[in-house]
Amino acid sequence: MARKKSETGPARRGRPPAYDAETALKRATETFWRTGYSGTSLDKVAAATGMSPPSLYAVFGNKHALYLEALARYWEMSLAATREALAGDLPLDEALMLAYDAALSIYFSGKGTARGCFVVGTAVTEVAEDAAIRNSVAAGLRAIDADFEARFRLAQDKGELKRDADPAALAILASATMHTIAIRARAGARRAELRELARKAVDVICDCRTEVR
Repeated sequence: MARKKSETGPARRGRPPAYDAETALKRATETFWRTGYSGTSLDKVAAATGMSPPSLYAVFGNKHALYLEALARYWEMSLAATREALAGDLPLDEALMLAYDAALSIYFSGKGTARGCFVVGTAVTEVAEDAAIRNSVAAGLRAIDADFEARFRLAQDKGELKRDADPAALAILASATMHTIAIRARAGARRAELRELARKAVDVICDCRTEVR
């Protein structure tokens, strides 16, 4: 027996669903980035994506599921940028500055005022009450720490850092610098000012360098 039109839904038109979903996720991310998780209603996301709330439910699930996907995609993008900066054969100080420049490019990628880090701006306020968001933030922070620590251990093996330097402690310092840059960008600090802050942090971290590079 043929299904009623209300059961099957309207015929799909235009670009394939995969493209629509990717475009919708990008626009939803932009909306969450501007107004935060709690401040963004599903209706607001629907208006930004051009999809109706029922269509959003069909593709992503509820607002919470959509936000978690946006958060996961942001982590993938930001961690990839950091890893690319740290992966080359550049001296340690130059590699670190590349990582901070990559972060600043993300924080200042919005139109108009700087928007900072998606995680800091939208997820941190939710972690106390939302276990799924808390787990995502914690996992992402561990990944950043691990990436910096791996680069410091490599520098130590290559003789760029003193043997008694603590790669794990330096990694936390490097990560903390990235976080404070994100917060200050959101608060209106100029990009040049934040880059200088990063440079000073790199000087402190690299004070553990050996005399001969």
